[in-house]
Amino acid sequence: MAVTSANYWHGARPLDEQRSAFRLWAPDASDVALQRPGLPPLPMQAAADGWFEVQAECPAGCLYRFTIDGRLDIPDPASRCQSDGPHGYSRVINTAAFGRRGGNWRGRPWHEAVIYELHVGAAGGYAAIRADLPRLAKLGITAIELMPLAELPGGRNWGYDGVLPYAPHAGYGPPEALVALIDDAHAHGLMVYLDVVYNHFGPDGNYLGSYASGFFRHDQPTPWGDAIDFRRREVREFFIDNALMWLRDYRFDGLRLDAVHAIGEPDFLIELAERIRVSIEPERHVHLMLENEDNSATLLECGFDAQWNDDGHNALHVLLTGEKEGYYADFSEQPVAKLARCLSEGFVYQGERGRRGEPRGEPSAHLPPSVFVLFLQNHDQIGNRAFGERLNQLCSTDALRAAVLLQLLCPMIPLLFMGEEWAAPEPFLFFTDHHDELADAVCAGRRAEFAEFAAFADPASRERIPDPNAATTFERSRPDPARRALPEHQAWLDYYRELLQVRHQHIAPHLPDCRSLGCELLGERALRAHWQLGNGARLSIELNLAESPLELTTAARGSLLQASSAAALNSPLVLAGHSARAFLEPAHE
Repeated sequence: MAVTSANYWHGARPLDEQRSAFRLWAPDASDVALQRPGLPPLPMQAAADGWFEVQAECPAGCLYRFTIDGRLDIPDPASRCQSDGPHGYSRVINTAAFGRRGGNWRGRPWHEAVIYELHVGAAGGYAAIRADLPRLAKLGITAIELMPLAELPGGRNWGYDGVLPYAPHAGYGPPEALVALIDDAHAHGLMVYLDVVYNHFGPDGNYLGSYASGFFRHDQPTPWGDAIDFRRREVREFFIDNALMWLRDYRFDGLRLDAVHAIGEPDFLIELAERIRVSIEPERHVHLMLENEDNSATLLECGFDAQWNDDGHNALHVLLTGEKEGYYADFSEQPVAKLARCLSEGFVYQGERGRRGEPRGEPSAHLPPSVFVLFLQNHDQIGNRAFGERLNQLCSTDALRAAVLLQLLCPMIPLLFMGEEWAAPEPFLFFTDHHDELADAVCAGRRAEFAEFAAFADPASRERIPDPNAATTFERSRPDPARRALPEHQAWLDYYRELLQVRHQHIAPHLPDCRSLGCELLGERALRAHWQLGNGARLSIELNLAESPLELTTAARGSLLQASSAAALNSPLVLAGHSARAFLEPAHE
């Protein structure tokens, strides 16, 4: 029999207005009962391969949970809604009805993507994001990307420690509020992506090990505990069905898969992409992105649209800040040459050995530039700093403006992080809402991460690192939108808007069939990169991240599209310090 989600579906499914069907994979359990408030337990029937199932009077909105062997009450691991956190009752939700809502939205092609990553809680919740959609669309954003939504304990968390991946976090509002946000975004021409975590479960509220230990591989640890066992069909279908729910029922336009290098069976990722492509209506634009430290170019030829390009960020960060500790050590030698390789070939590391002596990456020069997502800031690169500083606090304004021009006008897909476009001064810190021993362990672990950095070699110095569980840590991480009206922040907004107008007019329409024409190194901190766009035009970008101006032996070809500063306009044979400029030469007939 062919494998389909119909054979392996997890959770609760409404059958009609009064009844629902329930399924739980609990191979370690002897018996399982369905619990509903005020009603006696209803035994579930044991089926083949560790499944338990039952049909019951339980309409949409009904609360339920499962009891394992008469001793352990658990929420549904595939719960679509948790009104009282990950330890409470689950609620029957007919998410399939969400997907039947009207509208002609079919998404946008990948080459039009300009992504804006945000944290729902730090952004003020669904309602605040909906109110901001017109501004984002006017700015030139074409997609918002929500950090993970899976249900987890407490009210403050980055979202990567979710334990119920089908249930949007109740602290942000009911599922219907998420549907309304997505519909509003589509009405403004904005795609909506979701960050999903398929490599681990969080430490608080994950009951799977108590009744389905086969969900995990105890022989393959990850930084977050035992790896998920994707060798098992039931496990694969749990996550494939989850991905399809977000795309089909909620009508998300794409998914970003977190840290797939921690998934031990890459063929699962290929199967996931294949199943999505055959299950979603062919007229819809649905995009799949990866975070992958392994730089596996192969996956970008197997159904995935793009990968977040940490290599590009790291090279630019070293050039902008001079920081060389931690993973920046891999980019400390000849960072401009590494940036040139990124712009020409995609990945910097294509099999070379890094600071730990292990080879990383696969050849990527054959891939088009648009399969790489380029960012100067994101939740990780800001939040994994001890004090969560943004780039506008770490380098000069002129240097940052130059790097932004490169980011927004090169043929890679740009990603911005919330507040970046107005140079928000607020940090983005690592925050959680754990309690008791777990809270102490998370705080201690967070501070121990920085022991290898010179500034925190003394244990006493690490005590200054904010406690992730303190409410003030979260509050400090919320950008203040009122600042956007101030002149210095408005100037940044105007700059981003101008650059994105240039991108949408001259570059994005011609990204299909774009290819690199290579890079020239102009100095220790300067380069000139060239691409041929799909219409035959030649795009060139000059970047000088040194303080001193640079005399050039040849001028760039084409008409000036944009410059990062007035100083960059002085002479075609002089590239001012801390500046960048872009040129476009039409195709020759």
